[in-house]
Amino acid sequence: MSETPVVTVDIVSDVVCPWCIIGFKKLEQAMQRFEGKARFELAWHAFELNPGMPPEGQDINEHMAQKYGATPEQSKANRDRLRDAGSDLDFEFQYRENMRMVNTFDAHRLLHWAGETGKQTELKLALFKAHFTDGQDVSDHETLVDIAKSVGLSAERAANILETGMFAPEVRAVEAEWQDRFITGVPAFIFNKKFMVPGAQDSDVFAQIIESKILAKAA
Repeated sequence: MSETPVVTVDIVSDVVCPWCIIGFKKLEQAMQRFEGKARFELAWHAFELNPGMPPEGQDINEHMAQKYGATPEQSKANRDRLRDAGSDLDFEFQYRENMRMVNTFDAHRLLHWAGETGKQTELKLALFKAHFTDGQDVSDHETLVDIAKSVGLSAERAANILETGMFAPEVRAVEAEWQDRFITGVPAFIFNKKFMVPGAQDSDVFAQIIESKILAKAA
């Protein structure tokens, strides 16, 4: 009897990227179609949408206008689309008037550590929820420690990592590596180190890649 094929998925994303969680939820739908037919191994990789974001962050409306030239009306329409898309995927976007775009480098440092513990996906999803649903500041160290603790990670270890700057060189190296591979926007999904799918594609697209590019060749 042949072993169940392993499908690796490297996911390049940021925790304040709404399309990253939407893309993941669609990937999740696709993976469910292959229950018993394939085993999936996920790894999350750092990408900062705003690497120069100051510690105090920036008002989201100001940020959208400055970075994308979006009017308040356009920003609202985009948030409405995201709410609808999230609702269809069992993810709640709760945009607030005082919402801020924040620096995510420290969150990525914790995610790098979580990758060594088997808790990376749990922490990533908790960070998405904290930012988009609960309106928490995912650059704040105390908040990050609480989120890490909520998924079963050591609060003491998380605090130590944040205070000491641990894993900063590793995260910078990961970011540079994916930039060298011409990843300039997120999300990006790389299947079995070979097949890259950019953006929050429909679950059918992910399923087709898994079926035709990976499982068919493993049969």
